[in-house]
Amino acid sequence: MDYYTSNGKEGRVVEFDFQSGLGKVADDGGGQWPFHCTAVRDGSRNIEVNKIVRFSLRPGWAGRWEATDLLQLS
Repeated sequence: MDYYTSNGKEGRVVEFDFQSGLGKVADDGGGQWPFHCTAVRDGSRNIEVNKIVRFSLRPGWAGRWEATDLLQLS
């Protein structure tokens, strides 16, 4: 997967644990992408489950892709 072609995806936050700062966002194609609270664009480090977001993908730990630059749309 090429990082530059994976920008601008949309999906829904399906998991978020405030204590650990870890969550997952699911895209419309059925993919689920982990993210860390520092990936929330507004700097709040918090996001609610079921929020619709626009995000990008980047290479993460152990060769897996992760969501970054999460922007709430709703």
